[in-house]
Amino acid sequence: MNKFLSVALLFLATITTVNAQEWQTDFARAKEIASKENRPIILVFQGSDWCAPCIKLDREVWGTEAFKTYAKKHYVMLQADFPRKSKNALSEEQTKANAKLAEKYNKNGIFPFVIVLNNKGEVLGETSYKKTTPENYIKELNTFVK
Repeated sequence: MNKFLSVALLFLATITTVNAQEWQTDFARAKEIASKENRPIILVFQGSDWCAPCIKLDREVWGTEAFKTYAKKHYVMLQADFPRKSKNALSEEQTKANAKLAEKYNKNGIFPFVIVLNNKGEVLGETSYKKTTPENYIKELNTFVK
């Protein structure tokens, strides 16, 4: 029984890992991947533990299988999180990196703020939370990609 349970858990972990969306947190690395794979970067400014629309966007779009499957093949996902709770605090290095991104791309401090960038970091389009399906959100993101 224990052997069966171990195999089942390993299988589930593998499936979860395969379908997991890979969020980048390093801008240079995101640009490198985007250049190599010829994909746009989806830069997401969020407050993961305090911003209600950010949490809804995560649950209704980013966290869905439809979005994760599509994004894995078509986008480089870059997250700039600004949590407020001390238990969710980022490293000092990551906090500074996110602040630098906000200084350049989110001067008005909008949350959530979603920016579509090319592989050089040039802005192609901007959006935010919308009550819509993952498929329609993908369509909107794709209207910015030329």
